[in-house]
Amino acid sequence: MEVNTNAIPRMLSNYEVHGLLKTYSAEMKTGKHKTGQHDQNLSTVSYEVLKYLENTPCVNQNAECIGSVCKGLMKYKLTKSEMLQIVNLRPTTPVEVSLIVEESEERLTEAQIDEIINLIKDTIPPGPGSEDKEDEDEEMEEEEEG
Repeated sequence: MEVNTNAIPRMLSNYEVHGLLKTYSAEMKTGKHKTGQHDQNLSTVSYEVLKYLENTPCVNQNAECIGSVCKGLMKYKLTKSEMLQIVNLRPTTPVEVSLIVEESEERLTEAQIDEIINLIKDTIPPGPGSEDKEDEDEEMEEEEEG
C-alpha cells in the first residue's frame, strides 16, 4: 500500500476504511511489506479496527448504496460530516437521527426525519446480526399480544 503524501485529506467512511485495511492485511500476509516495529504496531491497530468494523453495517455496504443514500440525503441540506455519520452509524430511530444532525429540531421536521429513516432502511443494509429497532419493537408487541 503506497501512501500519497500530496493527497488532499478527506473524511473516509467505515466502508472505505474497511476496504483499505483488508487490502493492507492481505499485503502483509503475502509479504509485500517488510515487518519492522512500526509495521507490527500498525498491524495490531489494523487488526483491532478490522475486528471492530466486521460487526458494523459497513461490511454489507458498497459504493452504490453509499452513493444512493448520499444522493437521497442531499435534499435535507445536511453537512458532509452528518451524511458520513449517517452512512457509518445507519440510524434507524428518530432519536439516533437527531443525535447526528446538529440542531435537528430547527432544520428537520418529524416527517423529514421519518423520510431519512426510510431512505436509510431502503438503501443501507444492516450490520451483521442486527435487525432494525423498529422491526424488533413490532416483534415484541406481537409476542405480548399473542
